[in-house]
Amino acid sequence: MGPLLHDVNVSTKQASFAMACFWSPDCIFGVTPGVIRTRVGYTGGVTQNPTYRKLGDHTESILIEFDPQTISYKQLLDIYWKNHDPTSKMKRQYTSLIFYHDNEQKKIAEDSFKEQEKIFSQSLVTEILEASTFYDAEDYHQKYRLRQHPWLCKAVDLHSGTDFKRSHLAARLNGYVYGQGTIKQFNEEVEKLGINETVADFVRTLIIKNEGQGLTC
Repeated sequence: MGPLLHDVNVSTKQASFAMACFWSPDCIFGVTPGVIRTRVGYTGGVTQNPTYRKLGDHTESILIEFDPQTISYKQLLDIYWKNHDPTSKMKRQYTSLIFYHDNEQKKIAEDSFKEQEKIFSQSLVTEILEASTFYDAEDYHQKYRLRQHPWLCKAVDLHSGTDFKRSHLAARLNGYVYGQGTIKQFNEEVEKLGINETVADFVRTLIIKNEGQGLTC
C-alpha cells in the first residue's frame, strides 16, 4: 500500500457546470475516471463574494479539474446532460448552465447543446456562458457526502476545508460513499488510492448500501 493519494501531479484543464445543485454533481464527477479534483461553489453572476444565504445572481456550480489525456471535455458534457433535467425551469440558484473556459470548449458545448435539442421533446433552459469568477462554497458544502462520515475523513487525513478541495482521494471517496461508481471500480483503485483494508471495507459497505439510490441534494 502506497501513500494516501491526495495529490496527483498531471496537467489538468477545468470544466464548470451548473446542474440544479452541487452536492450530487460533486459525487458523480468525483468518481469519474480522469477527474482529478472537484470543488463546489457559486458563479455566473456579478454579486461580489456570494454566500449560500446571500447568493445574489449566482448559481450553485461545480468546478472540475480533469486530465484531458484520460477524459475529454465532450465526455464530461455527456455526463452533465445525463445527470440532470436541462428542461426544468428553476430559479437562478438551481438552473442549468455550462461555463466554457476557452473557445474550444465553447464550440464543443454548442455542438453538444444542438445534439441534446434533438433528444428532448421540451425546450432546453441550459445557457452556455463564459466562465467567470468562481467563489468556493462554504467548507461544509465541500465533499458533503464524505463529511457525513467523520471517522472516515480522519482515517484518510482529511481535516481542513482546503484538504477536501485539493485532495484527489477526497473526490473519489465522496462519490463512492454515496453509491456512485461500482465495487469493481473501487477495488481496482484501492491500492493506488493508498487506503488500508479497514477503510476499504467501510467504503465497500457504503457503496453496496447506496448503490442505485436516487441522487438528492
